Amino acid sequence: MSTPEARTSSTSGSVARGARLSVLKTYKLYVGGKFPRSESGRVYEVTDAKGQWLANAPLASRKDARDAVVAARKAFGGWSGATAYNRGQILYRIAEMLEGRREQFAAEVAAAEGLSKAKAQAQTDAAIDRWVWYAGWSDKVAQVVGGGNPVAGPFFNLSTPEPTGVVAVLAPQSASLLGLVSVLAPVIVTGNTAVVVASRTAPLPALSLAEVLATSDLPGGVVNVLSGDTVEIARPLAAHQDVNAIDLAGADAESAAELEGAAAENLKRVLRPGGDDWSAEPGLGRMTAFLETKTVWHPIGA
Repeated sequence: MSTPEARTSSTSGSVARGARLSVLKTYKLYVGGKFPRSESGRVYEVTDAKGQWLANAPLASRKDARDAVVAARKAFGGWSGATAYNRGQILYRIAEMLEGRREQFAAEVAAAEGLSKAKAQAQTDAAIDRWVWYAGWSDKVAQVVGGGNPVAGPFFNLSTPEPTGVVAVLAPQSASLLGLVSVLAPVIVTGNTAVVVASRTAPLPALSLAEVLATSDLPGGVVNVLSGDTVEIARPLAAHQDVNAIDLAGADAESAAELEGAAAENLKRVLRPGGDDWSAEPGLGRMTAFLETKTVWHPIGA
């Protein structure tokens, strides 16, 4: 009867007797709280900043994009109906779990962007802090952008922000983790659901973030993560009748113009790419970009 060491040696050829073979990770999409492979069965090679192979990532198709929209729409009612306090708790929980996997994400960022260990850790820390920052705004943004309006007459006039709906988010091609968090967190903290298209060249932090989201109390379908060719996936999202808004942060100028034209056919909200500095103070702009204001008039004394 052969021993485990003998079997390892016989199957690996050049591997020394007793040496352990590393377990390579199979990266998958994240749709509706589950981890499917692309329905097309396609993958593509992801390389580090020096061109060395890191992993095979799933190459999402138009069908995957449509499935992600269905999952996001199904999750919208529950997520938008949750209290702002509860959404803030969940975003804080995401930060907690990222903190526990800080070294893993720093290593992925370093490999993807060719950064030193110290700079990669700084970017990872900034991404964790950004989740906390947006978590803190969850129950405050309504007071800042809404409120009572003075009117001439015996009426109360109240304006309240509400989430737009399903938002397609093209993650920045650079700042693979910090940029991703900077465009995703403001979308979901206000009650929207998201279909995220990860960076084409550096998708691994996004695909790993999906594992954190899946175990952080975030309901399935609130965030759906696709990897592959950014424009190929974005085209059906921009034209999809059930996508209410699109953030073009990860599109180049030519692609952005094409996608904006497709979005205009069904009156989507479009946030254009603008040379953002992802390390800067976030501000409220990305939260308010995907909020709509509902104004209610009510007679006094009735």
